[in-house]
Amino acid sequence: MRQKLNVRDMTVCALFTTLTAVGAFIKIPVPVVPFTLQFLFTTMAGLLLGKRLGALSVAVYVALGLAGLPIFAEGGGLGYLFRPSFGYLIGFCAGAWVTGAIAEKGGRKPGFGRLLAANFAGLFVVYLFGMVYYYVIGNYVIDSPIGIWPLFLYCFLLAVPGDIALCILGAALGRRIIPVLCIEVRRNGKQATAGLKE
Repeated sequence: MRQKLNVRDMTVCALFTTLTAVGAFIKIPVPVVPFTLQFLFTTMAGLLLGKRLGALSVAVYVALGLAGLPIFAEGGGLGYLFRPSFGYLIGFCAGAWVTGAIAEKGGRKPGFGRLLAANFAGLFVVYLFGMVYYYVIGNYVIDSPIGIWPLFLYCFLLAVPGDIALCILGAALGRRIIPVLCIEVRRNGKQATAGLKE
């Protein structure tokens, strides 16, 4: 059964869409694929919003970028589909869903270990999509061939240490924020129920 988006859902989705866009411009120059803070914000979207809204917030970001808004790390527009690094953007969306799905099973107070596992699972998905897309586009679409070892070196080994640190940071933040959000949601729900009874 489909769930309709309420004002709160649309607001938090818009917030994380914006944060993901901001994260694209907070970057450390690394050969081949720039290292940005997008992964942190897309991971937090999955942890805090859940799989559905987390993935939706990233999907909206990707759609806006493809529509022409210069919110990707190197611009925007449909031409970005032919950039080898576009696979990471697809991975962010899928990764947010996976992270959210695992985190949701931890209930209202998921432990640090579960959140960290959720983040690592999401990270695996991001790199899976990113590296496969990079290899296919580079070798078979735009005639910019790259071998398996250079792909592994530049698209994984040089980038993953920073993302592992972001996984740990995200889990620590999530462990503190998720219980607070659950309390706030319950409080708002009670207020809404009381208002209907008056």
